[in-house]
Amino acid sequence: MSQDPSVGAAARHLLRDLDRATLATRLEDREADAAGWPYASLVLVAADQDGTPLLLLSDLAEHSRNIAADRRVALLFDGTGDRPDPLTGPRVTVLGTAERSTDPGQRARFLARHPSAALYAGFADFNLYRVAVSRAHMVAGFGRIDWIAREDLLFDTRATAALADRERDILDHMNTDHPDALDLIATRLLGHAGTAWRMTGIDPEGCDLRREGTVARARFATIVGDADAARAELVRLTREARSRPLP
Repeated sequence: MSQDPSVGAAARHLLRDLDRATLATRLEDREADAAGWPYASLVLVAADQDGTPLLLLSDLAEHSRNIAADRRVALLFDGTGDRPDPLTGPRVTVLGTAERSTDPGQRARFLARHPSAALYAGFADFNLYRVAVSRAHMVAGFGRIDWIAREDLLFDTRATAALADRERDILDHMNTDHPDALDLIATRLLGHAGTAWRMTGIDPEGCDLRREGTVARARFATIVGDADAARAELVRLTREARSRPLP
């Protein structure tokens, strides 16, 4: 396991950056010739305050049937993007067990991250899952390979519970009263195009933005533990964005 805390932080940042992953499960024993084979599928994902992956899955999906028989899963987060050589880019595989969640905060975070999921999230066959992390494996390029312990991958939120309690208020305030600031952050700081960006989540390390099918993430310069600290950091980001020239 890596002893460098920056490796765990880098892996966690990648988890927070991405809104989809490849889910690997063990094929359920329904057909003898296929039983036990690895099964990979594309899933939408959100991250809880500490970085724990959250999934919304239908009971009718093959991967959900597999999880019912064996809760062990792996999630591949691919951060290679448009690199000419993908093998030089970062990717993280998270190992853990998929557990059903009835936590309203986790559900709210997932639906804010993926607003289109609200169309089917209330169906009886859909359930929210949290992946209880065991450990992770990060490849950050050639020769940069590390196993990461659970405690190094996840963020310790014991001192930042006040922020989670006010997350919905902060999102409503920013999306209603400061949409121009969100557009500035998304375009001038993060290099994206367009207007009507919305904040979909905030955690101690940054905030998540979305415009139609595009997601973006602004990282904070310091750990944010409550609403006042969040306001100060969002003001700083907005001022920095305003000082940048138009792209």
